[in-house]
Amino acid sequence: MATIIDIKLPKAIANALRIPQNDPKRQQLRVLKKLLKKARFTELGQEYRFDEILFNKNPAKRFQELVPVHDYNKIYEHWWKKTLEGVPDVTWPGKIKYYALSSGTSEAASKYIPVTKELLRSNTINYVRQLISLVSSYDHVPRSAITKGFLMLGGATDLQKGKAGWYAGDLSGILAKKRPFWFQTFYKPGGRIAAIKDWNQKLNEIVEHAPEWDIGYIVGVPAWCQMCMEMVIEHYKVKNIHEIWPNFSFFVHGGVAFEPYKKGFEKLLGKPIIYIENYLSSEGFIGYKHRDNAKGMQLILNNNIFFEFVPFDSKNFDGEGKIADNPEAVMIQDVEEGKDYALLMSTNAGAWRYLIGDTIRFVDKAKSEVVITGRTKHFLSLVGEHLSVENMNKAIEVVSNEMNISIPEFTVAGFPYQNFFAHKWYIATDDKADAEELRKRIDKKLCELNDDYATERTSALKEVFLEVLPEEKFMKFMEMKGKLGSQHKFPRVLKGKILEDWNRFLEKEVV
Repeated sequence: MATIIDIKLPKAIANALRIPQNDPKRQQLRVLKKLLKKARFTELGQEYRFDEILFNKNPAKRFQELVPVHDYNKIYEHWWKKTLEGVPDVTWPGKIKYYALSSGTSEAASKYIPVTKELLRSNTINYVRQLISLVSSYDHVPRSAITKGFLMLGGATDLQKGKAGWYAGDLSGILAKKRPFWFQTFYKPGGRIAAIKDWNQKLNEIVEHAPEWDIGYIVGVPAWCQMCMEMVIEHYKVKNIHEIWPNFSFFVHGGVAFEPYKKGFEKLLGKPIIYIENYLSSEGFIGYKHRDNAKGMQLILNNNIFFEFVPFDSKNFDGEGKIADNPEAVMIQDVEEGKDYALLMSTNAGAWRYLIGDTIRFVDKAKSEVVITGRTKHFLSLVGEHLSVENMNKAIEVVSNEMNISIPEFTVAGFPYQNFFAHKWYIATDDKADAEELRKRIDKKLCELNDDYATERTSALKEVFLEVLPEEKFMKFMEMKGKLGSQHKFPRVLKGKILEDWNRFLEKEVV
């Protein structure tokens, strides 16, 4: 059987893998100039004078002066909306053929993030780099496992087609559909199963074929991968997953915190495996854990993403997490360890100074290693449901109108439930309200507003609970915390210590 190392890679990818290491500032300036040069004749490039930026003595500074910061709504309304109508050369040369559907806003079920052939090539290069790092930078790596199969659990590759000839779907589905020819030998579950939209049907197919595959890697969201392994173990009546896949040695994950899953994973194993975190968003492959015992993931600074870092503070963001019109933004050489930054990206998919919504912290500046610390806006994401406060507010607004009741306050908590996870809503209303009807309606509306939430409600987010409380309870809790008054807002998402305080408060109130 051929190995990845044996296969001759396309010339462009092979050259990219041999890019020499350089200091971060020079790497990033080279990337910025390359992106500007490529996009200078686009509508956006002409509007913001990319030619002038390229010939400036300090292109990074001039870039920040001339090009505004964009969040999704801003870049979509001004630029990306045109590409969905088939208009070429808007923010990147040519027509956009693929769009990744990402977590939605209150106005629509999904965001449409452009995915270009150049972005797909960059992602492929980074996947191969990550693979090579296993050989060069990790201790005690089982070398034989590197040549085995990859089981990638992601969205369906059966994409929806738009009127202008483009295709849209889950990013993992697009990546699987557009996998390079030299990767097909290793890719599982294969094209037919990957195209299945129904998650339960896809899992059952994987279980049926599991003994036929020699899996070295599993790649995907932890909750889905755990569910898959449990089903395989149960179906074949084995003690652990290694009785089916003895060479399984690596689990590559990202998107959600892995720590809550680790104990559950280890119960399914017959021997230790290596856990590798990567940082892959719809907008690009941002970084990955490139060495054993690294504190965080290393940003990829030399492959078509130009990064800027906005200090996550009251100067640059308001209380709702909205970024200022002209925020302070620093380059890689000026960041500080231990400080939270919101991430701006300019990419070869036509994103320019784009706020992806994540906050990061540098844990090793010399190695450009970061950890994800949260989101610029409040959210709840135990298993990848990415439930924003905006989604919650819209659902409450619609349901309260439908049921003709007043809901002045609410909050949501997430917790482990029957080997998976659940949400619990606490609703404040003094009107007569059926808790079960409220629960069903809110859950249904959230599924309409947020594709990720809808997907997880069929898998790892097993249940939604709801408790109706008088408004007085919320007021008493705020008073107990010394935060009663109009300037203080009840937190929409309860986590950590405040969740513990809330639970203790409710227990005392019952007594």
